[in-house]
Amino acid sequence: MLPYLDTNSPFPPVGTALTDPNGLLAAGADLSQARLLTAYSQGIFPWYSDGEPILWWSPNPRTVFSFDCYKPSKSLCRFVKHTDFKVTLNHDFEQVIELCAEPRQDSHGTWITDEMKQAYIEFHNAGFAHSVEVWQNETMVGGIYGVSIGKLFCGESMFSRVSNGSKLALSSLIGYLKTNDFQLLDCQIENPHLMSLGAINIDRKVYLSQVKTLVIKSVPKDFWKPATFNIKSLVRREPVTNDNLIDKNKCDDQS
Repeated sequence: MLPYLDTNSPFPPVGTALTDPNGLLAAGADLSQARLLTAYSQGIFPWYSDGEPILWWSPNPRTVFSFDCYKPSKSLCRFVKHTDFKVTLNHDFEQVIELCAEPRQDSHGTWITDEMKQAYIEFHNAGFAHSVEVWQNETMVGGIYGVSIGKLFCGESMFSRVSNGSKLALSSLIGYLKTNDFQLLDCQIENPHLMSLGAINIDRKVYLSQVKTLVIKSVPKDFWKPATFNIKSLVRREPVTNDNLIDKNKCDDQS
């Protein structure tokens, strides 16, 4: 029987998650900041639809982008050389999650419920959820958001309204994370689009071992400060250095 959690219940051991559906661990509890911090630190995430209780998952295998082997596509690198798109960090989290929540052409709804949106906006305000935005002139045309604890980054959702919109957001984020020794970006569950972009599957035990190490690492105080990226430095097939990653002429002055 699937464990049903109240607000004070601990998560059951991840190894007890179901195999069908893959990774379903528990139901119930809440989306408080304390609960979300505990969940992601243990390799667990919420995923459910309107009308369902909160469902908690930890699938095996786990889908990730491993930074040791990730390279942006040659076509994306060519696009970056000539585009006038702008990519920013943490400039408009709320708009990113709203656009990610819009129903897709190949689906009948969204799993990003109003309850989820509010919880992650609060998580962002607390400094644990972050967004990358892609702009064409003043219009947001792509983006990604996720959760970061220490040097663990868990991607939640991304969207694109033009060709290369989400790819540019994802690759810019990966390039930025690599500069501070992040090792992977968690994608949670395999789908054909992620695999086409270079995601891989790893055993859950391997993933949990890395999570345990990454969540206790620290990042610079201003690492998640709103900024405008230098995408020509970040989105490249060669190793990224710490030089010229952020367009200092366009940095946001927010603290």
